[in-house]
Amino acid sequence: MARATLDETTSNSKFEAAIESSGFRNLVTGLIIINAIILGILTYEDSLSPQTVWSLEVMDRAITFAFAFEILLKLAVYRLSFFKLGWNWFDFIVVGISLIPGGTGFSVLRALRVLRVLRLLHIVPMMRRITEALLKALPGMGAIMAVLALLTYVYAVMATNMYGRTDNPEVAQLFGDLPSSAFSLFQVMTMDGWRFEVVQKVIDDGHPYAPLFFLTFIFIASFAVLNLFIALIVEALAEEQKAATEELIDEIEEDVEQAEEERDEMMGLLKELKAEMAELKVSLKRDVSRD
Repeated sequence: MARATLDETTSNSKFEAAIESSGFRNLVTGLIIINAIILGILTYEDSLSPQTVWSLEVMDRAITFAFAFEILLKLAVYRLSFFKLGWNWFDFIVVGISLIPGGTGFSVLRALRVLRVLRLLHIVPMMRRITEALLKALPGMGAIMAVLALLTYVYAVMATNMYGRTDNPEVAQLFGDLPSSAFSLFQVMTMDGWRFEVVQKVIDDGHPYAPLFFLTFIFIASFAVLNLFIALIVEALAEEQKAATEELIDEIEEDVEQAEEERDEMMGLLKELKAEMAELKVSLKRDVSRD
């Protein structure tokens, strides 16, 4: 039997075709959604009856074993090639964590069961494309994060020197040291209650020109640097969509070429058939003339 490949568009055996079929993928997707609902309901464990909790736990454990069986099937088909794909590593680790007993020493790992819901990110094709586009944008996002961190550090040092030396306990809590200043500036950058919870307290402490300092930080950090994240993600999604469109065009061109080749073959067969028919007519005429 030919060895299976990770290419979902081709299959070398009926077993591989069954695993890569849309029906099998839809079944796994349904189980993931059901499991997500069960885990959400179990967060209300204290208000549920013991019988309901027990039933939900049994269903959760059954779905976990179903996921483990799915991984075993893929390992049997793909063998070591299974680990050549990063998404398969993700599935293997997430399902493995779910199989760890729920003792006190593993309570945190048990809480990570909800990670199984993230398997939808690569099972659903559209989600997979978006996720892969975001992963490709990570290097650029890292550079933007570095710029943002440097900008926040510079402004935090300035804010600590200007507003940290104060007898006002509220302002001292906001800008009394470098970490506090950086955290306060992060709140300002997100624009979450920055007007009254941060800036107004600094103004009341005797700094009437403080809004100019914070507004420059907002314009640079929030309106300029943070928008670079959006531009980078949009660009990554556009490139992914362009790649998907080019792939679709290539598939259509291959289908057209294949159809043209089949047409040429049919035309050749028709010509041969016409030639044979012509020879047959000539042969019949000769036989008739002899008679």
